[in-house]
Amino acid sequence: LVNLLQLSLYEDLVAAWVPTRHEWLRDRPFGKELIAALGRHKMFSFCSYDFSFLHFGTSAEVLDHLAGSYSGLVGRRHMCSVPETTACDIAATTVILCSKISAGVSIGEDSLVYDSSLSGRVRIGSQSIVVGVNIHELHRDSPQIIRSSTCFTLPDRHCLWEVPLVNSMGRVMVYCGLHDNPKVAMNRDGTFCGKPWKNVLEGLKIQDTDIWDTSNLDKCLWNARLFPIMSPPEMLSVGLWLMGSSGRDPDGKVSRMWRQSRRVSLEELHRSIDYHQLCVDSAKHQADLAAAVARSCMTYGLLGRNLFQLCEDMLGNDSSSVEVCKELLTFFPSHGDQYSGVLPPSRGYQVKMDLLRASGDVSAASMVEEKVWASVASETASAIKYGSKESSSSATTSSNGNLRPKKAVVELPVRVDFVGGWSDTPPWSLERPGCVLNMAISLEGRLPVGATTEATEDHHGVLIEDDADRKVYIDDLSSISCPFKEDDPFRLVKSALIVTGILGHEMLSTSGLKIRTWANVPRGSGLGTSSILAAAVVKCLFQLMEDDGGDDNVARAVLVVEQIMGTGGGWQDQIGGLYPGIKCTQSFPGQPLRLQVVPLLASPQLIQELEQRLLVVFTGQVRLAHRVLEKVVTRYLRRDSLLISSIRRLAELARAGREALMNGEVDELGGIMLEAWGLHQELDPFCSNRLVDELFALADPYCCGYKLVGAGGGGFALLLARSPGHAVDLRRALRDSAAGLDVTVYDWNVAVPLPR
Repeated sequence: LVNLLQLSLYEDLVAAWVPTRHEWLRDRPFGKELIAALGRHKMFSFCSYDFSFLHFGTSAEVLDHLAGSYSGLVGRRHMCSVPETTACDIAATTVILCSKISAGVSIGEDSLVYDSSLSGRVRIGSQSIVVGVNIHELHRDSPQIIRSSTCFTLPDRHCLWEVPLVNSMGRVMVYCGLHDNPKVAMNRDGTFCGKPWKNVLEGLKIQDTDIWDTSNLDKCLWNARLFPIMSPPEMLSVGLWLMGSSGRDPDGKVSRMWRQSRRVSLEELHRSIDYHQLCVDSAKHQADLAAAVARSCMTYGLLGRNLFQLCEDMLGNDSSSVEVCKELLTFFPSHGDQYSGVLPPSRGYQVKMDLLRASGDVSAASMVEEKVWASVASETASAIKYGSKESSSSATTSSNGNLRPKKAVVELPVRVDFVGGWSDTPPWSLERPGCVLNMAISLEGRLPVGATTEATEDHHGVLIEDDADRKVYIDDLSSISCPFKEDDPFRLVKSALIVTGILGHEMLSTSGLKIRTWANVPRGSGLGTSSILAAAVVKCLFQLMEDDGGDDNVARAVLVVEQIMGTGGGWQDQIGGLYPGIKCTQSFPGQPLRLQVVPLLASPQLIQELEQRLLVVFTGQVRLAHRVLEKVVTRYLRRDSLLISSIRRLAELARAGREALMNGEVDELGGIMLEAWGLHQELDPFCSNRLVDELFALADPYCCGYKLVGAGGGGFALLLARSPGHAVDLRRALRDSAAGLDVTVYDWNVAVPLPR
């Protein structure tokens, strides 16, 4: 049974229990083969640096793991069809995976049902295991001996499983006690179904020669020819009799049927299981189950389940699965009206796109995909309110018709995030609470990001310049409209012009506007440069219009700027740059989205310790955040359960990190950073690479924690040394690295609040 469980449960459970990384694994012995095998099981989601093996051991240990400290890693109702609780009796602690449970079924505490279908009067006891079993309502035309068994009962602490045999020999249903040891002989207190063999033989009125050959030196469950090859109803009746259910064979018919049957032992069964057919049957069962669950999702609102994964489970089984996906598409015409106040449009479009792709209509799916991202942007904008009025391109603000002051200058730090990123990103932050712990820093003794805006009289258009000596002059303000091309170097400033409403200001008809931006940070840094630069531009424009340029207002406006630009993004980058020092920021979904920035009142000693122990290192690797963001947002819209649990954990760690810093526990922060880095690798398995792995491998002996900032994939890394002395040694090791790491260690300081 343990072998079957390890084979069957591997795909469902190992992602949580055996995490690793592709690049690290690929160079290990048999690494490529293992990656290929995991790929066939759709298991490319890994979540931490080190292997963590879970040994199943005995059948009893399987239940111990599911009910013990690992219980949180397994959903108790995964890919299942379970009726209303009033129609069946299923204990809350029961784990049901990939199974169909019909009305009238009872399952006791701490049991496991996997890859099975149970209907009729079926009673499964507590602490029992059922794998690959199909029990259906008994028919009236069944033999009399079968109809007499109106209820099938698996006693407490028993195992039941069913397997196909090679060469079309049929199927065998196997049963035993949870704690039976198949290799313990009868004369050494061996048991069957929890009872000593002597009692079993006496109770069934059979001889040991009925089940063991005279050549067997050790008579045990392993070599006992107990299990008959029969029809399913007959095997159930014989099973009840063998397990010792009273009154199951009053006239001896079941006993005679068992004696006359062809029977196999566990030893013979082990050599005769048709594993290919086992996998085919399991895939067919799960595909049918996925189709039924998908129909229910579409019927009742497609709110919680991952329709994309359900389609994946259906496809590849047979051609009829494509027709099921096409059938599901017919639910959409009336669905939008029925759930318009409950279901976000972006979620509905994502489901429709997944179903179109599963149906083979790729061109239509691509068209719907555009609506997905447009909906995310629209939902974000509608949840953001700032200033005394809503932003509008036609809004006018005047102070006697003048733009004041004539010039505005804003310089901002960059941010490094310790933990919590992704929980700030729409649509997560629009629907669920978020929390991020980050810190504003200066680099090489200066604030690296800034903008200037100036009202001019020598031209009436908008002149935009950047620190790469690129410039553009726009005399027709009506031409500034979205969507912008991805390669437009000025789309950030243009988006800010739209969001702030300055394009509708009446004085731009008689005055011009000059905007200059700079960011003295390497491209693809991961330090939130784009959003912080947008914050600097927005803040300048608000100051120029004498509008509400408060940091909270600016942060909300930048969220909309990011959506108009088409890059997405959340609120943590601009919060990190606008608010000095270390802060823990929480968001609360609603209309409007609420942000709560809680500065950490760090002591001079804590700031000094961080500045001495924390190395801010540029890896030299350029990252493209919006590509990663698209993948993560898509998984969220699909309601990927592993992604949701990972982001929820990141938000929890942000609160824990704040407590650690408040208590001066810098080492504890290092452990939180390590866990956060593991979670980021689950969210994006490619957020690391060979160079980053080598960097962290070199830093590991010196550090208590490390991670890439932002979404990963390159950019800057944070290396938290174990002590100031370790930081000095690490800096030297990076400089003298034999591996030839071409990285740059930056001098930095916490950007503390300016004195009033």
